[in-house]
Amino acid sequence: MTRTAVVICPGRGTYNKPELGYLHRHHADRMDLFRSFDAIRSERGQDAITALDAADRYSVGTYSRGDVASPLIYAASLGDAQALAEDIEVVAVTGNSMGWYIALAAAGALTAENGFRVVNTMGTLMQEHLIGGQLVYPFMGEGWNSDPKRKAEVQDEVARINALKDHVLALSIDLGGMLVLAGNEAGLKAFEASQPRVQDRFPLRLANHAAFHTALQASVAAEGRARLGADLFGQPACPMIDGRGKIWWPGATDTEALRDYTLGHQVTETYDFTRAIQTAAREFAPDLFIVTGPGATLGGAVAQSLILAQWRGMVDKASFHSLQQADPFLIAMGRDDQRALATG
Repeated sequence: MTRTAVVICPGRGTYNKPELGYLHRHHADRMDLFRSFDAIRSERGQDAITALDAADRYSVGTYSRGDVASPLIYAASLGDAQALAEDIEVVAVTGNSMGWYIALAAAGALTAENGFRVVNTMGTLMQEHLIGGQLVYPFMGEGWNSDPKRKAEVQDEVARINALKDHVLALSIDLGGMLVLAGNEAGLKAFEASQPRVQDRFPLRLANHAAFHTALQASVAAEGRARLGADLFGQPACPMIDGRGKIWWPGATDTEALRDYTLGHQVTETYDFTRAIQTAAREFAPDLFIVTGPGATLGGAVAQSLILAQWRGMVDKASFHSLQQADPFLIAMGRDDQRALATG
């Protein structure tokens, strides 16, 4: 029996020490594809992703860089999207932040090689410019109960700080029960000083992350548009859900508008991952939500987004776990105990 699925591609911060060797462990049969990515990197004098993945040691200083992390995550995620079991019908594809670029390739709007060109170009530009930074702060408690009042309080504080002289702070990603904030150093420090420390680690700065999805990235977006032509983009083979919750349909996609969004709004405006997941649930009602690797941290944000929509009656972490244990519907391919549920 066919299982329908929405495929969800992760963004930055998902290729960490445990993921070193992911391409070789899970996709030895796709090395020809990965070597084609290496050739693209070689043209720019950059290290091969196959060599980076095969390294003996992982260092945050190297592997958190945009020009290293982005292409590795792309290769791992696209490989996973191509490795799904034959009984799985992909009804839509979406992603978080950089995962939008991967979603374009997974859905066929970009070829595998052109998707890599987009990811490698944008990841390199982000690293070269490294404008501003990001931090993560939760508004949900550890029980994953909806708390719109607390979310509004945090957003009001972001607006207050952003209005201060020489301070820039904005919502970068609406990420389930988390808010990813981005801005300049003054803005980030002001927020860190104003908020209580929660769950022993938040607010949490993200290493080597720029102020993604804010106006601070306007120059990066412009340079990306100058380097990445409209001819790279085509019609998707399956629906894609972007960071506004908009659906791009096969056969009805304006490819110029798709490029404009991908290298414009998507770079400089808030990415609403929560809305993307809720749109996926409401419009496609899939049997499965499959989060491709590397890593598995995005699964929590998917679950929280569904809780916020009260999908299938879920209202908190306990009700999510009850449904998940009875019949797993959220599969993280980066988890060894769940991977086989998606690959067969």
